[in-house]
Amino acid sequence: MSDTGRRTARTPAGRRYVGERKAARRERVEEIIALLEDEYPDATTSLDHRSPYELLVATILSAQCTDARVNMVTPELFARYPTAHDLAGARTRDVEEIIRSTGFFRQKTRSLLGMAGALVERHAGRVPDTMAELVKLPGVGRKTANVVLGNAFDRDEGVVVDTHVRRLSGRLGLTRETAPQKIEQDLIDLVPRESWTDLPHLFIYHGRAVCKAPRALCDQCVLAHICPSALSL
Repeated sequence: MSDTGRRTARTPAGRRYVGERKAARRERVEEIIALLEDEYPDATTSLDHRSPYELLVATILSAQCTDARVNMVTPELFARYPTAHDLAGARTRDVEEIIRSTGFFRQKTRSLLGMAGALVERHAGRVPDTMAELVKLPGVGRKTANVVLGNAFDRDEGVVVDTHVRRLSGRLGLTRETAPQKIEQDLIDLVPRESWTDLPHLFIYHGRAVCKAPRALCDQCVLAHICPSALSL
């Protein structure tokens, strides 16, 4: 047994982390975070916003859509409907026309109008800052709530799990789960709370640049020496 708690003796390189103890995995996570912070010092949400309301709207729109595309439609949307009160009174067809290019625009319009109406009715038009209240809003699940809480209110209540976070968490040997809720729970158990919001940003940046689907660029990866997937190549 190595002094870090990893069972490395007489095992192939790709099996270096087989049987890795939780304490050792937590140490590795801290190293992963430190390396990625050096690599991507400006990592943050890619969704343009100036308020919790704008971030909530943009996050709803980002489902099955790129952040870049969302950022192309939100300037007009926010100019037309700068507050939840304005959006709650919008005509369905007008909102649909503005957000059409984000995909699933009819469903997203229903979510946006329902969310805005709920904000007006329940919260005087303000976005609540608790998980319990956010997930009660139409179109808002735990992932969206985590985005808003972490990036608009600086509250680390959970870990956002998107396609990049799911892929990197598996490749890095941080979880064997495939369901977002279970992946999030595994990450919550391993990642220091103060990094719950930042970790997804780092994984998203790294996933776009290096740890791509379907094949990672392991020869260019700053994590290759501590990644079980890279070591198995």
